[in-house]
Amino acid sequence: MAKQQEETVLLSLQDALHIAEERSYSLLAKDASAQASRELAVEASQLPDPMLQLSVDNMPLNGSMAYSLNQDFMTMRSIGISQTFTSEAKRRARQQVFERKIDKAQTAKSLSLTEILKNTSQAWLASYYLQEIGALLASQKHEATLQVKAAEAAYRGGRGTQSDIFLARTAVAEIQDRIHQISADLDNAKTTLARWVGDTTQVVLDKAPDISQSAFDRQHLHHLVNEHPDIALMMAEEDVAKAQAKAARQEKHADWTWSVMYSDRGSNFSDMISIGVSVPLQWNQDNRQDRVVAANLAKAEQIRLEREEMTREHIAETERWLTTWQSNLQRLRDYENELIPLANQRTQAAVSEYRGGSGELADVLEARRMEIATRVENLRIEMDTAALWAELEYLTLPSTELNHADVESTPPSNILEPKE
Repeated sequence: MAKQQEETVLLSLQDALHIAEERSYSLLAKDASAQASRELAVEASQLPDPMLQLSVDNMPLNGSMAYSLNQDFMTMRSIGISQTFTSEAKRRARQQVFERKIDKAQTAKSLSLTEILKNTSQAWLASYYLQEIGALLASQKHEATLQVKAAEAAYRGGRGTQSDIFLARTAVAEIQDRIHQISADLDNAKTTLARWVGDTTQVVLDKAPDISQSAFDRQHLHHLVNEHPDIALMMAEEDVAKAQAKAARQEKHADWTWSVMYSDRGSNFSDMISIGVSVPLQWNQDNRQDRVVAANLAKAEQIRLEREEMTREHIAETERWLTTWQSNLQRLRDYENELIPLANQRTQAAVSEYRGGSGELADVLEARRMEIATRVENLRIEMDTAALWAELEYLTLPSTELNHADVESTPPSNILEPKE
């Protein structure tokens, strides 16, 4: 028995973003990384494990007492325990390294989330506008098909030429070719969207968001860019390097190891107890411990300088995005207020002249071709503007949207996959 036809799913941009977040394995991976550092932070705060020692000392190898454990007065069966005492300051410094790594993992999760939001929104917007271009071309193909019928009728009535028919059919074929191109682009865009939200076979895209508004402006650009997860991640890496340098300084204070051992001898001899302490002799700190401290400080400085350079690049890049986005918005207003109405008026005038016998079909087709090109270009500019809007909108985590970066992610699911 055939399965019932599945109902379509209306997918808004906001829904797509939520689904993409829920399906993400990368967010779960960052949670796992943070959890690993939490576990190691606990371990780093503990004293080293004590050492149990079992030994037989001074067992004879020859003579009448060979291999005897209790006849020779020097033979001892010993059991002991030793404990290395690491200072609380050193253990705390080691722990702080992993605490900083927890912060780094959480920041990396925020970075992954912004990438997911940006890539999902761009895929959704590309699908939406390519769909709109396809619908526009389909409607224009219908109009061009009617023009073919009109040319054929005029030819039969002796008011037109056969070349007009071929010219009109060529116009339809050209539109169909563009439809094929757009259809391929749309399929690719939906494939990209499916990478983030799952199966899109039954998906119908909801209306597009308002791309004329953005949280970014030049007045607060520097502050907002400093909140970029890329920059925050480098700051977290710098904090890790500083914590490692602090831990390396603590390593200059040697750990003391204390031990106690009880030795059992033969019944004719007294038992013994031994107490000892061992301390590493850090006689070459200039070339060992100090070098490790210097290396970690240099690493922190390297990250700081790279962060400053990245901040400059992000500011310049974001300013370029803002400039292009605002310029495109002005272009879209020009298209809406002037270029599209003028192209439409030209088409209507050419059609009226042709119907009145004072115009040529070639003029009608050229006017219609120019109107189609104008409308398609308007949609392409709007699609490019939407992509820039997504870059700006999800450059940092929105304060009121999908703010789950500090919450453990649920296992990925595919909400849009067909159900049995």
